[in-house]
This record gives sequence, structure tokens and C-alpha cells, in this order.
Amino acid sequence: LRHADLRHADLRHADLRRALLQGAYLQGADLRLTNLQAANLQAADLRIANLWDADLRDADLTGACFRDAWITGCWLTESQVMWLTLTGQLTSEQASVVKITQEVAA
Repeated sequence: LRHADLRHADLRHADLRRALLQGAYLQGADLRLTNLQAANLQAADLRIANLWDADLRDADLTGACFRDAWITGCWLTESQVMWLTLTGQLTSEQASVVKITQEVAA
């Protein structure tokens, strides 16, 4: 699925463990409750995607763009988050994820 065009795809509850999604276009995709454990999302475009309660443990998010994405409840334990882009209107829960992300990347 490298560089796949999955814009606005409905992937709710999908099992995408260890998926190779480098450079994938996932803008506006519905990834609520999706299992992305150990997935490779390097340089993936997740702008305005809904990742509510998605499981991103051990995922490689290097260079991924989460601009204006909904990330409340995401599991990011052990994820690689260098050069991750998180911007837009953030809730207090999302802001705490940004703080954790910045500390890990530093």
C-alpha cells in the first residue's frame, strides 16, 4: 500500500497491523478504532483524518502529517514520531499528545 490513494476511505475497525503505508494519501480517511500497530506510515499524509482511538503503538510515523487530524485517544506507545507534523485546532487532550510528541522527538 505504499503511496496508495486512500483519501476519504472508510477504514473504521480495519486491521492494518504492520501495513506498509509509506507516503500513503490518507487525507480525510476514517480510521476510528483502526489497528495500525507497527505500521509503517513514514511521510504519510493524514491531514483531517479521524484517528479517534486508533492503535498506533510501535508505528513508524516519521515525517507523517497529521495537520487538523482528530487524534483523541490514539495509542502512541513506542511509536517513532520524528518530524511529525501536528498543527491546527487542538483540544486539551490533543495538546497533551503534542507535548509528549515534542519531548520524544527532542
